[in-house]
Amino acid sequence: MKKHASGPFDVKLTPMPPDPGAAESPFGRMLIDKTFHGGLAATSKGQMLALRTAGNTSGGYVAMERVSGSLDGREGTFCLQHSGTMTRGAQQLSLTVVPDSGTGQLEGLTGSMAIIIEGGKHSYAFDYTLPD
Repeated sequence: MKKHASGPFDVKLTPMPPDPGAAESPFGRMLIDKTFHGGLAATSKGQMLALRTAGNTSGGYVAMERVSGSLDGREGTFCLQHSGTMTRGAQQLSLTVVPDSGTGQLEGLTGSMAIIIEGGKHSYAFDYTLPD
């Protein structure tokens, strides 16, 4: 059965230095540190690789993050895979649970998450399934 969890989250992005020999790379790297509230009471750590084009109106990013905590009362961890594209200001974002990444009571978790940013505040909407 499909379930839904939602709520706000806090996020801190920390720039990472380029890899040795990659000082001229057009890519930016960030550490991700989040705290989720609501149906998902958890923290996460991850990394992002991003590129912005001239004018900063287009670009893309990929990221992986490991989430640890409680999802509607079930404890465990899982990983989220991000893929985002911005085309002249229009954003498109996909976050999916990495298959077979759930542990503990979240083993078998599947789903997708939407990130909502309104008025500078972040929230999530997570549609998921878990085995009984």
